[in-house]
Amino acid sequence: MMTTEINFDGIIGPTHNYAGLSRGNIASASNAGDVSQPRAAALQGIDKMRHNLTLGLPQGFFVPLDRPDAAWLETLATTLDAAEPHLRAQAWSASSMWAANAATVSPAADSSDGKCHLTVANLVTMPHRSHEWQGTLAQLRLAFADPAFAVHAPVPAPFGDEGAANHMRLCDSHASAGIEIFVYGLSGGRFPARQHLDASKAIARRHRLDPARTLFIRQSDTAIQGGAFHNDVVAVANERVLFTHETAFEDREDAHARIRAAFPEVEIVEVPANAVSLPDAIKSYLFNAQLVSLPDGAGMGLVLPTEARETPSVWNWLEAHVAGNGPIRKLFPVDVRQSMANGGGPACLRLRVVADPAAVDPRFMADEAKLDRIADVIAGHWPEAISAADLGSPGLAADVRRARTALLETLGLNELA
Repeated sequence: MMTTEINFDGIIGPTHNYAGLSRGNIASASNAGDVSQPRAAALQGIDKMRHNLTLGLPQGFFVPLDRPDAAWLETLATTLDAAEPHLRAQAWSASSMWAANAATVSPAADSSDGKCHLTVANLVTMPHRSHEWQGTLAQLRLAFADPAFAVHAPVPAPFGDEGAANHMRLCDSHASAGIEIFVYGLSGGRFPARQHLDASKAIARRHRLDPARTLFIRQSDTAIQGGAFHNDVVAVANERVLFTHETAFEDREDAHARIRAAFPEVEIVEVPANAVSLPDAIKSYLFNAQLVSLPDGAGMGLVLPTEARETPSVWNWLEAHVAGNGPIRKLFPVDVRQSMANGGGPACLRLRVVADPAAVDPRFMADEAKLDRIADVIAGHWPEAISAADLGSPGLAADVRRARTALLETLGLNELA
């Protein structure tokens, strides 16, 4: 059995649009009402997956959910034609593209029953995301049907859970036992805290984690109110490295001390606020990057958005770090501008699962030939542009459903139709 980290990216769906639905997400709010480019967005995502394959990293994917979600509107006693504009936009949302919010994942090495556990996120804080979990759960149960996995339904409302975006893991190697860090927030400011402590604790119990190797750390109010709506906007971990902004945690010194006590081998790479301000960190999505272990002992690489290279304070810090003896040895800027404009960087687009790739349903695993086929479907079926006014178009609704059906048929995933 080969246990390794697999990145599962969400294929950006044909209804990708800029409705500005995510309160507390500065990029989403700033671009509300702009014309989106679903075809370009999805092809950018495919190119990111190709890039990871060229680095020698195992790569999987999830397919878009069925949108617009007429069944959800029916529960609200309305229809696509009659719904108020804000409800119609919530039914059209393509936000399942951000697979970091699909689930929380605990590898088998951390669980007392020796299974890899996945709990689908309920996403109850944001209406446009609250109706994702059913479709996501169906995919997770299909992709991870092997007995090596245990796939769980969501934590019940009202305990908000936004998945792996608020969860980190430190370990000597991906296959070895590690410590799991759940980051939660407390509400009270103008922007909501989306990850509840009770939800995180429930997931840790459900995943049969060792309490001595499980930490619950509070995200800072400064970060949340500054626009870091998920922890992965200000911190990311990989194997022994925690890469974090100075303002990530409410009690920074206590958080670092607890992490070091639980995992003495940790290397905390902290970016000081006087070198990279919180607004620059959020604008560039410096931390919403994929911190990955490169094959053949080549150290760690950071797959980050091109916006990081275009933010002087961020790029200066990164170049100085790489030039020194820091653990991040290589920088890989990727163009995911369409996703970034809606508030999601490279890390938002992927869910990390530590497992044997052979245990995963092969239909969800990527290779160059399969990505070519997916790209052909996108080029032939995804809309070139969507404006706010288009969300009321019955013709567009039919077109995007046909586009998704074409993708499912190409991948042999018709049971998700």
